[in-house]
Amino acid sequence: MNLADDDFTLFGLPQRFALDRAELDQRWRELQAKVHPDRFAAEGGAAQRVAMQWSVRVNEAYGRLKNPLQRAAYLCELRGAPINAENNTAMPAAFLMQQMEWREALDDAGDVPAVEALDDEVRQAEAGLMAELATLLDAQGDAGAAQQAAQRVRALMFVARFRDDIDRRLDSLGQ
Repeated sequence: MNLADDDFTLFGLPQRFALDRAELDQRWRELQAKVHPDRFAAEGGAAQRVAMQWSVRVNEAYGRLKNPLQRAAYLCELRGAPINAENNTAMPAAFLMQQMEWREALDDAGDVPAVEALDDEVRQAEAGLMAELATLLDAQGDAGAAQQAAQRVRALMFVARFRDDIDRRLDSLGQ
């Protein structure tokens, strides 16, 4: 094992979006069993500090790989298409129009059924974007696909924030 290995190499997994969550969880448990600082208690402070670094590294990698959106962003970065969400907010016009329509629908929704209907619509769109993302990251693999995948990740980040707004609206309506 090498601290500089990418997350997939660290976990012994192929660099792809689709992964078996049970396999990821099992590999995380195996790695933690090898590197947990308690295992090095008798070897002194230096060994425990190194083990702590490894434990943190393994946990960070696990967190990134188990979250589909973070995993996708990481794959884009590995393929030379960093997300740069804070600097790159360019989106296709159709996506921006959809967001405006959803915002208006959320503002106009006066009851729980209306907000829930919007939530269902947004979930379906999110699932479609996630399917496109999986295809771009796993089926193609060229530089153009990575750039397109990065754009989908940025869109999904917006959708995730919007779904948080929907949840807050549902809370405010008493659900």
